[in-house]
Amino acid sequence: MSLIKWEPFRDFDHSFNRLLPSMFGRSPRWMSENGETHVEWAPSANISETDTEYRIRAELPAIKREDVKVTIDQGMITIQGERKQEKELTGEKFHRVESMYGSFARSFSVPDNVDETSIRADAKDGVLTVHLPKTKLEKAKAIEIKVQ
Repeated sequence: MSLIKWEPFRDFDHSFNRLLPSMFGRSPRWMSENGETHVEWAPSANISETDTEYRIRAELPAIKREDVKVTIDQGMITIQGERKQEKELTGEKFHRVESMYGSFARSFSVPDNVDETSIRADAKDGVLTVHLPKTKLEKAKAIEIKVQ
């Protein structure tokens, strides 16, 4: 006989997260396509600023560099990729899996004072850091218009 922990609110939590995901942050959403259910998720990201650049730090543990793509197009920077699910090891049976797997994408608008040609990204210890160098914006000069 095996003991199973009784969790009376487990189904309530699942329904709550499925029905109201966008009200409380970036929680994963359960999606169904072609009869298959999967979780739509996105990594956490922090955006900061220094005197010389903006930085986006995205938490991407257990994701290989070659599985991440960073693009910029029309003032939007997008981080996308995939966390691949590990194969079940011989003799190992999972009882609970809380890690999110599958494709993800996050997009952020880029300020006007970013040098898009000098953006770079690096990954270390499961954190992707995207460096967006600032440029000096030329202030618009006042132009006098002759009235004729």
